[in-house]
Amino acid sequence: MFSYIKGFGDFFSGFSLILESGVKKYVVIPLFINISLFGTAFYLIQQQMDSWLESLLPGWLSWLEWIILPLFYITILLLVFYTFTLVANLIAAPFNSLLAARIETHLTGQKPEHISSEKMWKIALRSFASEIHKLLYFIKWLIPLVILTFIPVVNIVAPFLWFIFAAWSFSLEYMDYPLANHGMLFKDIRQYNRINRMRALGLGTGIFIMTSIPFINFLAMPVAVAGATRLTTKIRGI
Repeated sequence: MFSYIKGFGDFFSGFSLILESGVKKYVVIPLFINISLFGTAFYLIQQQMDSWLESLLPGWLSWLEWIILPLFYITILLLVFYTFTLVANLIAAPFNSLLAARIETHLTGQKPEHISSEKMWKIALRSFASEIHKLLYFIKWLIPLVILTFIPVVNIVAPFLWFIFAAWSFSLEYMDYPLANHGMLFKDIRQYNRINRMRALGLGTGIFIMTSIPFINFLAMPVAVAGATRLTTKIRGI
């Protein structure tokens, strides 16, 4: 339990880390990508919500709108939010690797060896390949979770499992950046997280909470990268 709390604290340490001198300029691009994509998502939701609702409810059921609208809005918001999260991470991956490298340099005084020797196009290619591996891994677990959610009685445990899945996924997503800078592949990162399971889940929980809050989630990406970098450097003892 103590490791879980430490992981939770690692995430929130990211707020101060992204404001450090020499780090802030590496935050600009991931932050801009997040704001642009999520701003677009909110705009599309606002523009299309009425037409979506009209197609969902026939005229003679319009009196149910006050009940259906909040539920429908939340469902669409979550769907679009997670879709745009995936796109944002895919686009920002190489910049997140650079941000993780700069924060590690700030924390340890040493630049990760793979970042030192790689050119930008190689970092982008490696980051993109890693995002694809993560996506396939997440889909593998997402499908049985969706099925379980619709099985009566058994689905009583679904909310708890969804929470664990989200926290674990976020920890893998963001710990990948600092660890990949040291040459670790996604399969190695999964093993690393299993060894440090509770601390990783604590980090993932913090990320999950922040990404669930509209507008505050604009900052979630750089803060999560910073918190994950702090966690990995502390575990490695450097």
